[in-house]
Amino acid sequence: MTNFRYRWKNGSPPSRDQAARSDSLLDASQFDSEKDQKLAEQEARKYLNVPTQTQDADLSILPQAAPPDENNLL
Repeated sequence: MTNFRYRWKNGSPPSRDQAARSDSLLDASQFDSEKDQKLAEQEARKYLNVPTQTQDADLSILPQAAPPDENNLL
């Protein structure tokens, strides 16, 4: 692999398994804004050939139950 232009979080590139499970791969102190960090994180994932995170990655994939109807309680 060629050199990557950002600093890795733990000083060296993570394994593909670690990268796939981790939310953050890069040292956050090198970025001026959260937007810049997100773009660099996506680039790092592509560099490591792991799936990129989607914008809705932090949302639950399970449906939310409707609140109980207080009038129908036994």
